[in-house]
Amino acid sequence: MEEFGKPNIVDFFPMLRRMDPQGIRRRISIHAGKLLKLFEGLIDERVEQRKLQTNTTSSNDDVLDVLLNVSQEDPEAVQRKDIEHMFLDLFVAGTETTSNTVEWAMSEVMKTPEVMKKAQTELKKVIGKGKLIEEKDAPLLPYLQCIVKETMRLHPPGPLFLRTAKQDVELCGYFIPKGSLVLIHVWLMARDPIIWEDPLVFKPERFWGSEFEVRGQDFELIPFGAGRRICPALPLAMRTVPAILGSLLNSFDWKVEGEIAPKDLDMEEKFGLTLAKSCPLCIIPLPVSNTQS
Repeated sequence: MEEFGKPNIVDFFPMLRRMDPQGIRRRISIHAGKLLKLFEGLIDERVEQRKLQTNTTSSNDDVLDVLLNVSQEDPEAVQRKDIEHMFLDLFVAGTETTSNTVEWAMSEVMKTPEVMKKAQTELKKVIGKGKLIEEKDAPLLPYLQCIVKETMRLHPPGPLFLRTAKQDVELCGYFIPKGSLVLIHVWLMARDPIIWEDPLVFKPERFWGSEFEVRGQDFELIPFGAGRRICPALPLAMRTVPAILGSLLNSFDWKVEGEIAPKDLDMEEKFGLTLAKSCPLCIIPLPVSNTQS
């Protein structure tokens, strides 16, 4: 992901593509090769498991088995290489963005203890203290949902979106010719003081009772994009992020590693293809306090 996010001179001078002057393409090929080799081993392992079973079309109920079933029925429809590369895309696009969002949410919650207390109180009342959160529990936890929305506002997983103008268009007094590459600055839009009150303050309450959603209908808040090119993983993210975050907050109390006060946590961003923390969050889990209200 770091290599993908680096500025590449080839994007501006395509004639240099074969030369790869910065070596970015070469390094990405090496990293992708390692991942493909990993997926190849996992697929081999699953194939061997299926050979030991009498019914090879119903071994496990997951995506890999579904694809292997289709490949077995029609080898031309889904080939082995297709499966490996699809998992590569899912891994690259779906894991870092999710883990980054959870890390940012935990960082912001650690920095504002009153937010953590409110979230833990809600979790205790609705789910029960110490229990893990399941995907189906997320709609029952409105304050937790507000925390997730506010995290995605301040720290969108993809800070920049790239789109191509399909036709000539005039927008806000600017003429954009057909075929132009347009960068949509999602990070800056979410910090616009014209749109948001106290835009730099982490305040989940701003979404309490609000109709703002992250599903591409409210253009002030589009961490997943909008329209036909909206991120296909939106439903997955809105199920998994609250479940992971809620489970972490409900299962443990937390303290910052070392002598750092929560208000002094480093919140610097590492700007790239995805928005990661420059300094990874290091916190220590503690048993949940029995005195918490």
